[in-house]
Amino acid sequence: MPEQEAVFEDGSSRMVAPETQLGEVHDLSLRPQNLEDYVGQEEIRRNLEVFIAAAKKRNHALDHVLLSGPPGLGKTTLANIFAKEMGVQIRSTSGPVIERQGDLAAILTNLEPGTILFIDEIHRMNRVIEEVLYGAMEDFTLDIIIGEGPSARTVKLELPRFTLVGATTRTGLLSSPLRDRFGIQCRLQYYSAEELQIIVLRSAAKLEIEIVEEAALEMARRARGTPRVANRILKRCRDFADLQTSGVIGLALVQESLEKLGVDLEGLDSMDRMILETIIHKFKGGPVGLGTLSASVSEEKDTLEDVYEPFLLLKGFIQRTPRGRVATEQAYQHLQIPLAHTESQMQLF
Repeated sequence: MPEQEAVFEDGSSRMVAPETQLGEVHDLSLRPQNLEDYVGQEEIRRNLEVFIAAAKKRNHALDHVLLSGPPGLGKTTLANIFAKEMGVQIRSTSGPVIERQGDLAAILTNLEPGTILFIDEIHRMNRVIEEVLYGAMEDFTLDIIIGEGPSARTVKLELPRFTLVGATTRTGLLSSPLRDRFGIQCRLQYYSAEELQIIVLRSAAKLEIEIVEEAALEMARRARGTPRVANRILKRCRDFADLQTSGVIGLALVQESLEKLGVDLEGLDSMDRMILETIIHKFKGGPVGLGTLSASVSEEKDTLEDVYEPFLLLKGFIQRTPRGRVATEQAYQHLQIPLAHTESQMQLF
């Protein structure tokens, strides 16, 4: 199944990008196999344990599940856990891959009872194709038109009871009819540093990497609340450790390695800092419109809004105002820039 790739115009990739990067190979052994081993998302995990246990007790397929949230938080992992816990097969595809109604119909008619059908980036599915899912999800039926013109007729096919698991990073782009047909809706949140530390230590154990707890916590603090980023940092620090400390990852090595990789104490990379410095230096802290900021840093508006801004907003480094983006006091402090108390900023802070 194709995964979104975070590759930029110069061919480089971001160390802290939550998306799968070009050429990046995932070690599937790092992914938890059941809910008991799944770290983080505690409330969601507890509820899912109940839903899965109840479905197994009734010998029914699990209700349709919508998983939403930023990339890299474990939506694909959860879909595979559902299949493992329910003891059924999983079929995986993605919204952009399904180009015709017939493609989706072929997938649906070949499902076994109870199968998990995982559709990644379901918000990118064509609206016309999406309509095929309505009857399939609600009544487990599929309407097929046979013939053409006046002699055309509709045949209703019975489908086995299956579970659709949809994953999306943009819930607002889902149509209401589709969104309302998911009986279980879960929004994944960013992980805490303590949760990511547990993930790093577990991954290190599976990869047979020797690491101290303080080093794992330092990685977790700079991983932008994302397990995928934490595991990527672990692998890159392993590379430095193999050459410098005979494979042992300590706190000093992590700090030195991440400094070389351009990842600072808050998990910001050079592009994040350029955005903040541009707002502060060129536009006196803002407000500045998205189009103007895009031109100033030579980056597409959609990329700024979808890739960079969410984390900067989460960390409180920028604010969105009706007049544009504004750098906050935290941004000045992090970049060690004296706060210029302009009239516009005094009104905002």
